Amino acid sequence: MTETTPERKPLGLRRTLVWLYEGVGKWPVTFRWAVLIFDILTIGYFLVSPFIPKEGYHFWLDYVIGGIIALDLLARFYIAPTKRRFFQRFMNIADLIVVFTMFAPLISQNYAFLRIIRALRIARAFTFLRDNSPLSRYFHLHRVVIERGINVVVFLFIMSALVYADQVNKPGSDVHNYLDAFYFTVTSLTTTGYGDITLVGWTGRVLPIIIMLLGVTLFLRLLRALVTPSDKAEVECTNCGLYRHDRDAVHCKHCGEVVYIENEGFDP
Repeated sequence: MTETTPERKPLGLRRTLVWLYEGVGKWPVTFRWAVLIFDILTIGYFLVSPFIPKEGYHFWLDYVIGGIIALDLLARFYIAPTKRRFFQRFMNIADLIVVFTMFAPLISQNYAFLRIIRALRIARAFTFLRDNSPLSRYFHLHRVVIERGINVVVFLFIMSALVYADQVNKPGSDVHNYLDAFYFTVTSLTTTGYGDITLVGWTGRVLPIIIMLLGVTLFLRLLRALVTPSDKAEVECTNCGLYRHDRDAVHCKHCGEVVYIENEGFDP
């Protein structure tokens, strides 16, 4: 008598999505790599699109990208454990705004500058690469520096978008394209202030103040992380959960459990 193996029941839609977005294995990792590549390409497209002449611009590409982002957002909302908290995360709100701007040409072109907040996905890309790439050990060792560098880049993109949206085509403004706005933001952030590009109006005074106050703080923190690395290692104790330890620690100072802290000479 031959034994018959039971047929494997197909996964439901929700379980399949959870598996792809949060599971382990070849297909979930491949899927998340595809999402990461899509994020990088769309961020690059949003940076380049302001320089594309109107006669060479293809709105159908905006609709396709917007549709894909919308499907990704709906899938993540569908598998979210608590739907109420889903849109309390700023990154999800940012995706919703980006979807709106992708279909905004049907109404108005005035919202295109908001697409640059898609740059926030760089943070998610770092989290994925930290756990799913051959450089994961390097990302773990230099997590603080990389995270602060990402914060500076995202801040530059978003503030440049605000400067561009507020000043472009404004009478008397020297900002004529996104590159001008980015150039002004960088010179303000570094307090160089060449003065060849100036902003007009009361918002032209408020925006540089925000850039200098917030941006310099981020910039100084990044420089500090580069010059003086943190004296604490972030490794969770398997017994008590204590997360921060001295870099040369062998035992957890709270419960005495052995902790394994990676360093340049650590080879598990």
